Amino acid sequence: MRRILLLFTGLVTVALVHSQQLSHYSQYILNNYILNPALTGIENYMDVKVSARDQWIGMRGAPKTFYFTAHGALGKKDYKSSATSFAVPGENPRGNAYWETYQASEPHHGIGMAIINDKTGNFNRFSATASYAYHLGLSPRTNLSAGFAAGITTIGLNADGKAFFGDDPSDPAIGGTVAKELQRVKPDLSFGLWLYSANYFVGLSGQQIIPQKLNYVNNTSFKQSGKLVPHIFFTAGYRFLLNDDINAIPSVMFKYINGGFVNNYQAELNVKLQYRDLVWLGGSYRQFDGYAAMLGVNVANTFNVGYSYDFTKTDINSYIRGTHELVLGFLIGNRYGDTCPRNVW
Repeated sequence: MRRILLLFTGLVTVALVHSQQLSHYSQYILNNYILNPALTGIENYMDVKVSARDQWIGMRGAPKTFYFTAHGALGKKDYKSSATSFAVPGENPRGNAYWETYQASEPHHGIGMAIINDKTGNFNRFSATASYAYHLGLSPRTNLSAGFAAGITTIGLNADGKAFFGDDPSDPAIGGTVAKELQRVKPDLSFGLWLYSANYFVGLSGQQIIPQKLNYVNNTSFKQSGKLVPHIFFTAGYRFLLNDDINAIPSVMFKYINGGFVNNYQAELNVKLQYRDLVWLGGSYRQFDGYAAMLGVNVANTFNVGYSYDFTKTDINSYIRGTHELVLGFLIGNRYGDTCPRNVW
């Protein structure tokens, strides 16, 4: 059994070089902070998000991802108020008048944190990071922010998962000394830039930017090892006002991961239609993978919820029942009265 375990861990670590190592997020448009630390402190309130993603329903050992993020501004003094901060009869708080009077925020700092846990098969990846960003006005309507996040990532064996090692919890191959060997703590570092204005946003970020070897076992006869590779994300979006009640926000994300995809990159196309400041729906396409449908609702100016369902076009579709993702958002200290994100939409 120990030889089988060594072989399996070798296959997993080698696979880490040939796939996306970090989690997928279908609703990244609701929380770009999860991909880019430059968004730290971007809003007029503390932005708290909690998300759960259950991928490939019906497959044993399929990925399950949970995250908690929180970030807010420091030294921000331009908490604006206007008649369009709340719903006014006959007016749309995200209508044309709102964007015509949009102003860039004054220079300020932001701090935040992110906790992510991703379980795939018998392996568990946990990360905890703290982030910082500085926001600077380039013009009366445009801001540029730069930020970084640092922390730790733990990658190890989840011995009670039994997804691949069988159903016997007393098997010594998945407990004791071996389980301790299959536990690695690594430093984690990411960076990002974010350009945002009334009508668009453009972002560039790098996660897991410290390349590191990942060798789970100390065995002279077992030489195979994997490595953690950087993930680069480019995101951009533009807002179109279809009428005074409906905004359309198409966006795109390109991922670059050496060895992760065909030609090392993957593209995602996303569109979000929002009615006033109340409800939204959207859809996305992920290259080499499949599609997702999304919808959400904003409750007053303190709470929002988003849900997405993914279906893949790959061969694995015959064995699964799709992917569910839920995102809950909390707007704490919302002095401006925004119901949804003001600078990310």
